[in-house]
Amino acid sequence: MEIFQVVDELVCTRRVPGLKSAVLRVLRDQKGGIAVATDPVSAPVGAWVFATAGTAARVAMPDPALITDLTICGIIDEWPPPELRAPQAEPAG
Repeated sequence: MEIFQVVDELVCTRRVPGLKSAVLRVLRDQKGGIAVATDPVSAPVGAWVFATAGTAARVAMPDPALITDLTICGIIDEWPPPELRAPQAEPAG
């Protein structure tokens, strides 16, 4: 699984039949790479999410026959990116 941020919705009026009417989101990984994922959890734009790829992505969908290789599995309640985290204090000793 990997952590991504939802950057936009993706609307496609024409799709291959195996994709059915799955909701799609545009995701950005921590290195700035862009990917498209199916979204069974209705993640809003700006949310941090965790997603799974490969065969697990199909199993994570309500209909495992849907053809996908990246699926959002959950919305992260609180997770700042590393550059925004407070530095850890050194242990006293």
